[in-house]
Amino acid sequence: MLVDSKDVEQQLARAHTVVRATYVYPYQMHGSVGTSCAIADVKPDQATVWPATQSAYPTRSIVAKLLGLPLDGVRVIYARGSGCYGLNGADTVSFDAAVLSQAVNRPVRVQLSRQDEMAWENFGSACVIEQRAGIDQNRAIVTWDCENWVASRGGRPGYDSPGNVITGALLGYAPEPITPRAAAEPTGELRNRANAVPSYIAGCISGKCGGAGTVRSERVLSHTMPSPFFTGPLRSPLRIQNTFAHECFMDELSASAKVDPLAFRLKHLRDARLIDVLKSAASAAKWENHPSPQPNRARTGIASGRGIACVAYEGDNGYAGLVAEVSVDMASGRVQPKRFFAALDCGPISNPDGLRNQTEGGILQGMSRALVEEVTWDDKRVTSNDWETYQSPYLDLGFDLPTIDISLLNRTDVLATGAGETVIMVVPAAIGNAIFDATGARLREVPFTPERIRAALSAL
Repeated sequence: MLVDSKDVEQQLARAHTVVRATYVYPYQMHGSVGTSCAIADVKPDQATVWPATQSAYPTRSIVAKLLGLPLDGVRVIYARGSGCYGLNGADTVSFDAAVLSQAVNRPVRVQLSRQDEMAWENFGSACVIEQRAGIDQNRAIVTWDCENWVASRGGRPGYDSPGNVITGALLGYAPEPITPRAAAEPTGELRNRANAVPSYIAGCISGKCGGAGTVRSERVLSHTMPSPFFTGPLRSPLRIQNTFAHECFMDELSASAKVDPLAFRLKHLRDARLIDVLKSAASAAKWENHPSPQPNRARTGIASGRGIACVAYEGDNGYAGLVAEVSVDMASGRVQPKRFFAALDCGPISNPDGLRNQTEGGILQGMSRALVEEVTWDDKRVTSNDWETYQSPYLDLGFDLPTIDISLLNRTDVLATGAGETVIMVVPAAIGNAIFDATGARLREVPFTPERIRAALSAL
């Protein structure tokens, strides 16, 4: 239990309108363009490993554990390899190479095939998020109830958990266990590290309110469930899943209240920095006040719409606002993002060009994850194990890239925060909200494939 004001059920019973929705986020993969590779040279009393790992010292500890060598007998020399935004197969091949080299007493190089990389990496977790909220007669949110289920198995091996990746599991080590337990009462203060708590609630624990919003009747409960697949950090882990559900649900609430989505958000925020990035993105986009969906939207041909979303990353570790402008082919269901207007506050800016590059990359990766990326499987194996079965717009030479407009808020009176994972969090929600604005169809499951959009349109 992250927050619990103890009055959610009572407030729901008194609310003028109660809105419910369930959101689904799939397993997604890192999909490194190059496959993972490592080299190991193991001698009877020492070992040298050349990996592309993000964690050289933990890799050293695990290799020593697997080989039965003293820690000071293992040397790890980082070698540049495929980028992964989290945890691809870099640790797995490091352990593979070390164990094989010890077995044959010769240097060994391991490089995964495309199919093995995509089938056995640690995927980003699948999630189901259930939302309930009550709105009063003044079109204000009076209570918000959120419950999420996260599929998890393994993760980073760390210093002592080789079973968190496939190689360790095949060698007989178990992944870190998931121990069932009753929900504990929240204590201390709110630490919204996975953004499971919506930005619009007050986040009050023991009389101290650490949330960005104004809604005081609040409950957020998070569950971790055993996953059939190995999982691990993928850029903005769990934060993008939770923010997708929160920001789309906020749009559903504004639509139920028949209030402009921007105005409705501002009404329920109290964090000045989050308010500023939201207003900045809206100003750059020349946002026009109107309840969504558009009343005079196209019913055939190409429909256009705009969606908005914002987030306080990890509660206080960066702030982003985003407006997405999309077109939807009403016959095929194909979505084409046309333009993004992003605003970012990460405190004092030391490298504006680098920050813009991070923001652009995050938007494009978020767009890919919103529109096409999804791990698939049958009763025997993962079936999305190449670039035909696991898609990305980057591999479609006919895909039109959107225009990206970025506003950077340079604050020199606060501490610097991170920026690499901030804007990507709001991309799926902003696109989903734009699709709703254009068509009236609400997509609650990522990715927003043409098939799902056509099904949503036919259900209107």
